[in-house]
Amino acid sequence: MPAGSGATDGPWNAIAQRREESAAPTLEPVLSRFTADYRYDLPASAIAQAAIEPRDSARLVLAATLEDRRFFDLPELLTPGDLLVVNRTRVRAARLRGVKTATGGAVEALLIRRRDGDHWEALVKPARRIRPGTELDLGDLHGRVIEGPDEGVVVMELCAESGNVEETLARTGSVPLPPYFHGVLDDPERYQTVYAATVGSAAAPTAGLHFTPALLTRLAERGIERTEVDLEVGLDTFRPMTVPSIDEHTMHEERYVVPEAAAEAIAAVRRRGGRVVAVGTTVVRALETAVGESGLVRAGSGGSDLFITPGYRFEVVDAVITNFHAPGTTLIVMVAAMLGSRWRRVYEHALEAGYRFLSFGDAMYIESTGRR
Repeated sequence: MPAGSGATDGPWNAIAQRREESAAPTLEPVLSRFTADYRYDLPASAIAQAAIEPRDSARLVLAATLEDRRFFDLPELLTPGDLLVVNRTRVRAARLRGVKTATGGAVEALLIRRRDGDHWEALVKPARRIRPGTELDLGDLHGRVIEGPDEGVVVMELCAESGNVEETLARTGSVPLPPYFHGVLDDPERYQTVYAATVGSAAAPTAGLHFTPALLTRLAERGIERTEVDLEVGLDTFRPMTVPSIDEHTMHEERYVVPEAAAEAIAAVRRRGGRVVAVGTTVVRALETAVGESGLVRAGSGGSDLFITPGYRFEVVDAVITNFHAPGTTLIVMVAAMLGSRWRRVYEHALEAGYRFLSFGDAMYIESTGRR
C-alpha cells in the first residue's frame, strides 16, 4: 500500500523505518585520499576465467553482514515496492584488426566511443609510429588518425564501404573481452546482459550479467519493478588510477540517457516510500549525474564525468548491486564511498571465502548508501 494511505504496518512501513534508521549519524572516520589506500592484493587465481551457468547461480555477499547467498536469492532481499534500475547498454563489436595502409604493418583498434559523426576515440596497438594522418585498413572499414596517440588512444575518422559504420561493425568486428579474461566464451552473448538493447559500450555493465529471464520474472511477481537507463561504459572506468591522490584523478566523460519512463518510475517509487536499487556502478553514475535540485532524477541525456569519492552524499540511490572490482580503480573508490572503511573487510571476506572477482565473477549487495 503506498505511503500516505493510512497504513501503519506492512512492507511500506518497514521500508520507511529502515530508511530512518539508515539516516542516523555515524562515527565513520574520514577515509584516505591517497590512491595507494584503494589498492589490495588480488591473486590471479581469484579472477574469474569462466562464465558461471546458470547466470544467477553466482554468489552474492551481503555487505552489511557478510552473509553468503546466491544471486537467485535477490527477490528475498528486496521488498515489494523497490525499483531496480538497470543499464540496458549493449557492448559494441568494437575490436577491429587490420593494417597500416602505407606499410602493411599489423594493427588493432578498439573503438572506445563515438564522439560525433564519423569521429571515434580508439585504443590502437601498437601505438608506436602512429601519427595524425596515419591511415588504417580495417577490413570493410577505413580509418584515418586525426589526433593522438595519447596513452595509446587516438581520435580517428572512420568510414565504411557500405556507408553505415554501425552495421559494418556488427558484421565484421568482435566484442572486446576484458584483458584479464583468458578463458573462452562458447557464446559471445554471454558478455551481454539479457536485457541489453542499446549498442554503445566498450565493456559490459557486469553487475547485470547475473540476471536471467526467470529471475526477472520472479522479481516482477514479488512486486519489484524495473526500469532502464543507458550509460556507455568506457575503458577508463576500469583502468587503475596513476596519480598519488584520488583528488588528482580526471574522470573521462561517458554518455548517459535517462528516459522519461525511468524518471517517472523513480519519482513514483519515492512517492510510495520504496527504494531505488542500482544494478551496477554505471547506473549509480547515471542517476546521480541526472539528479536535479529537487532531488528527483531528470529525464534527458548528456555526459557524465562524475567521480564518486568518500564523503559523497547520494541523492538518488539507496542500494547497489555490484561485482568485485580491480585494485586501485575508480570503482573501488565508489564502493568505499558507499561502505566507508568496511569496504576492505568485505573484500577480505570475499577473497577468504573464494569468491570470483571481476567481470565474470560474483557480486555484492550494498544496502543504504547514506542518501540525503
